[in-house]
Amino acid sequence: MSNAVELKAEQFDETIREGVTLVDFWAAWCGPCRMLAPTLDEIASLYEGRVKVCKVNVDENQELATQYGVRSIPTIVFFKDGAQADTLIGVNAKKVFEDKLNGLLA
Repeated sequence: MSNAVELKAEQFDETIREGVTLVDFWAAWCGPCRMLAPTLDEIASLYEGRVKVCKVNVDENQELATQYGVRSIPTIVFFKDGAQADTLIGVNAKKVFEDKLNGLLA
């Protein structure tokens, strides 16, 4: 069971509006997405109460994927107070996510 919140288009703007949010654009058929999932679950636990960790299924929410320029998955988009702050593409180490989030929380 994932610690990340599954987002749909109708909840997206409200969810990212305040604070720091990490959004994983993924798909069920994506091998690298499945490889990254445990790392993101760890991040969600580690930053609970400070960072919202969310997932957007690109097959079900193509308009959001298009809006944020997602061309390959996994794509991780970081938001701070509703503004896009950074993007990572592909599988990255937990430390990379921690460094980005710590910078946004500082």
